[in-house]
Amino acid sequence: MKVYTKKGDLGKTSILGQQNVDKDDLRIIAYGTVDELNSFIGLLSCQTEDSNLINELRAIQNTLFTVGSELASMPDVFEKLKLQAVGDEEVSMLETWIDAQTVLLPELKSFVLPGGSTANSTAHIARTVCRRAERNCVTLSKAIEIRPEIITYLNRLSDYLFTFARTMTRLTQTKEIEWAPKKP
Repeated sequence: MKVYTKKGDLGKTSILGQQNVDKDDLRIIAYGTVDELNSFIGLLSCQTEDSNLINELRAIQNTLFTVGSELASMPDVFEKLKLQAVGDEEVSMLETWIDAQTVLLPELKSFVLPGGSTANSTAHIARTVCRRAERNCVTLSKAIEIRPEIITYLNRLSDYLFTFARTMTRLTQTKEIEWAPKKP
């Protein structure tokens, strides 16, 4: 099987259940950003040796693949895939992981900047891509009906990635870079 089909050469693509969708369609933008986020989380998983954290990231990647599948499908077609859609269980899991990491971190007393280590910076890049995916899904939800659980999951995932960045600072034994606003 060839990787290229040449079907997209004129700026069109297909989603499950619909042909000839413009590549800049809001749905394509939303699931494309989720795919980008998934790639950054894969990169992030290469920057820690902590097996528990790697397992968390793999679970997130699998959930994001399901989210992308839902966004890339017409609702009736997604139902036929018989995939468990993201919901309260996945959001609660993120909250559990955030809480478990937070107890090991120093109290946050100021805003922090990305940096200090490659792992911290990568987590912050993933966080900002996650926020963009969330915004794209909000925009999409104004055009078509999407389940609000997708937006909730992405919102909580950005919190997880912020906490993960701080955890990487702890694990790499680097210092958090505090925001130093210019004073008048």
